[in-house]
Amino acid sequence: MLSKACVVGAYQRKLEEIAAHDDIELTVAVPPEWKDERGTLKLEKIYTRGYRLVTQPILFNGSFHLHFYPRFESLVRQVQPDVIHIDEEPYNFATFHALRLAQKYHARTLFFSWQNLNRRYPFPFNAIESYVLNHINYAICGNHDSVEVWRSKGYTGKIKVIPQFGVDTDLFSPLHPFTPSSFHPFTIGYGGRLVKEKGVHILLHAFARLNDHSRLKILGSGPQRDSLEQLARDLNVRDRVEFLNWIPSTETPDFSRSIDVFVLPSLTQSNWKEQFGRALIENMACGVPVIGSTCGEIPNVIGDAGLVVKEGDDLELANALIRLRDDLDLRNDLAKRGRERVLEKFTQKRIAEETVGVYRELVNDNT
Repeated sequence: MLSKACVVGAYQRKLEEIAAHDDIELTVAVPPEWKDERGTLKLEKIYTRGYRLVTQPILFNGSFHLHFYPRFESLVRQVQPDVIHIDEEPYNFATFHALRLAQKYHARTLFFSWQNLNRRYPFPFNAIESYVLNHINYAICGNHDSVEVWRSKGYTGKIKVIPQFGVDTDLFSPLHPFTPSSFHPFTIGYGGRLVKEKGVHILLHAFARLNDHSRLKILGSGPQRDSLEQLARDLNVRDRVEFLNWIPSTETPDFSRSIDVFVLPSLTQSNWKEQFGRALIENMACGVPVIGSTCGEIPNVIGDAGLVVKEGDDLELANALIRLRDDLDLRNDLAKRGRERVLEKFTQKRIAEETVGVYRELVNDNT
């Protein structure tokens, strides 16, 4: 497997679950770090049992489309894999590079995609995308819209919807199962990137409508940090809003257990809509009721285990927050249903089992 996402320690739990299958020998190549709008994400080595985790030098770090691993061929030559799981979008150079090496060493291939908008790319990325779609053996998509995107672009091969990662439900677990937190005052939380499309400014406007003693915790980093702090001051709620710096992935359950409700107020953009909303299932696993907007895949992730409000509507979001603040029975019910939904659909073990099923299909496919 080639995956920059697996620099995150909590995500590596899926790798242990994959490797736990007797017919799987797993090697995972990761960069020493990955750079994005949050800053530099250093490799966390947290869950490393049962498989080989190999650090690979990376070129054009931070460039989503251009990055690749110049020494990956030496690893492929050494391992001689039956399957190369390319944990990248099909229009990225890293995918094309890994696919060509797989062809050279006669390995079966698959890519992973979150892409849920039918976007058109300039040369050479359109050419890369076309080549990959015509030569890859399998596609895994993280959401249902992604399947439609790749079918509409001409991909005719095998395809399956499996989220990229599940949740380690031992790590992400309720402090007191199915009992609403006793934190006072009522505490609302958001954790993620601080960028326009995540809609944190909508959450601040909704929070200002509560006009009570509630608190808001915003965990994360990104280019909107300063403007969001200024907005909190402009709305006269800065003294009730706590901005927290990014923390290691294995510490986020502590954040979840410190809040009464988690909100993901994402906003559809011309070039983006929510592809999954991983923070939702992490908080659901911790027994935290969640509220999400109608953006992208969010309603499918939440199902009937949380509240869904119209994206961009701070009044509707404020009313949902008030409803949860005042209805302890509803909070308790959503806490229980959220945990049950994760256990049924989104555990790391479940995601690993489905992924291993794809590997077996590839190995047994003689076409």
